[in-house]
Amino acid sequence: MHLESYIRNIPDFPKPGIVFKDITPLLADPNALLKTANELAKLCPNDIKIDKVVGIESRGFIIGGMLAERLQAGFIPVRKKGKLPYQVTSQSYGLEYGEDTLEIHTDAIKPGEHVLIHDDVLATGGTAAAVCTLVEELGGVVVQCNFIMELGFLKGANKLKVPIASLLNY
Repeated sequence: MHLESYIRNIPDFPKPGIVFKDITPLLADPNALLKTANELAKLCPNDIKIDKVVGIESRGFIIGGMLAERLQAGFIPVRKKGKLPYQVTSQSYGLEYGEDTLEIHTDAIKPGEHVLIHDDVLATGGTAAAVCTLVEELGGVVVQCNFIMELGFLKGANKLKVPIASLLNY
C-alpha cells in the first residue's frame, strides 16, 4: 500500500498558487488510515515514555488520538483561538497564507511531561513551532513532532528545534 496514492492535490486552494495536499481520501480508507497510524507510531522514540500527544486542529486530532491510544498516552487538543472552554494560553504564528492564533488549556500538560506533537503536514513550520512554544510554556518537554507529510521545499523543519518525523516528503 502506497500512502502517496491517498493524497489528493488540490490546485489553487486556499488561494492561487498553493497546491493543497488533501488527506481526506486517506482518512476515508480504513486500511490506509490504520497503516498511517501504525507507521507514525513506529516513528516515535522507543527510549522515552510519551505522556501526552498533542494534536493540532483539526486534522491533527484524528491520527493524534490514534497515536495517543497506541502510545498509552493522554491526548491534548490545540485549537484555534476561542474554541477551548477553559483557561488557555495562546500563541500567534504565521502561515504560508496568513496569520492565526492557537490555544491550549493551561492545565493540559504538567511540568516535565514528555510530549509528542502531531499534525498532518509540516509546511512552513509556523504552526508546529507555535505549538512547541505552548507546550514548553506549560513546562512540557517536546520529544518529537510527527507528520503524515513534510513539504520539504518550504523548509519548515528549520523553524523547529526538536526532532521531526514524517511518512511522506514532497
